Amino acid sequence: MLSNVLRRATVVVIDDVPANLRLLQSSLHTMGLGQVKGFSNSAEGLTWLQQNSWDLLLLDLDMPAPDGFAILEALRDRDRSAQQVILVTALGDAVSRRRGLDLGGNDYLTKPVDLPELLLRVRNCLDLSFAHRLLQQERETLEMRVEERTARLRDSYQAVIRALARAADYKDNETGNHIMRIGETAALLGRAIGAPATWVELLRLAAPMHDVGKIGIPDHILLKPGKLTEDEFDIMKRHARIGHDILADSGRSSLLELAAEIALNHHEKWDGSGYPGGLKGEEIPISARIVALCDVYDALRSSRPYKQGWSAEKAQAYILSQSGKHFDPAGVEIMAGLFDEIEFIRASLSDP
Repeated sequence: MLSNVLRRATVVVIDDVPANLRLLQSSLHTMGLGQVKGFSNSAEGLTWLQQNSWDLLLLDLDMPAPDGFAILEALRDRDRSAQQVILVTALGDAVSRRRGLDLGGNDYLTKPVDLPELLLRVRNCLDLSFAHRLLQQERETLEMRVEERTARLRDSYQAVIRALARAADYKDNETGNHIMRIGETAALLGRAIGAPATWVELLRLAAPMHDVGKIGIPDHILLKPGKLTEDEFDIMKRHARIGHDILADSGRSSLLELAAEIALNHHEKWDGSGYPGGLKGEEIPISARIVALCDVYDALRSSRPYKQGWSAEKAQAYILSQSGKHFDPAGVEIMAGLFDEIEFIRASLSDP
């Protein structure tokens, strides 16, 4: 293992005394090092270090500018575990040692150098450098695998969510694109109110499940073409709690908790006349207030077998007229500034 490390290593020597430089280079070659770069001009050596990959630097401190201390300062942002530095210098006083090590030196040897000791320290530093690189590579590989698996799980999770939402909407003569539009439009409003990006993404995924409770409503009521009787409408209103109950048993899933909150409250109205809880104003969760706006607007604009979709102008006028009644006034104001973008979403996710 160590012989492979030596063959693969790139070691740089910077010493302004040519005789010292040749001695160090020849000694390193005897170790079987694959590549040894030597510089008697410290400025050239620093430029090479900054532009190339290397593993170990043997650095003199007492040199014409830039001296070793200046080189250490210039390399202060390097990974000190992967790119190690042995200070090889005649400056053996305690102040110089402390300064050199504080600026980023990993080891310190004073001249005249005991070559066997130097070679042992070179081996140790290279061994540590390559062990660190190997751990870093393994960590990056592990992180990549975790990210890939997380992405696969997230994709599977989202596919199940979309299937569940589509099941409810197909039962109600809605379309798969309808639920996608609700998600994208809700996310658009979420971003516009300045909500955190993580919450906006949860809203985008949760909003399409707002009507999942319709799975529990009998077809003769859900699909009735005419106006519902009072008793039938009472049954229809149960879909909000059914949806909540389906989604709320979700353990620690923040996504399904948000979806359950939306399913329960998206038919509440700002003036308190909604259902199932008769909540009023800011008692209604912001997520449900956003989805209510998106759902009603999309429903008005959409054609179905039993109705013709409204024009954009008519639907937008209705939304504005319901400010402070059905809808949160602040939400209506924000939506009004986004009508063009909402229509773009509708066009890009139009019904077949």
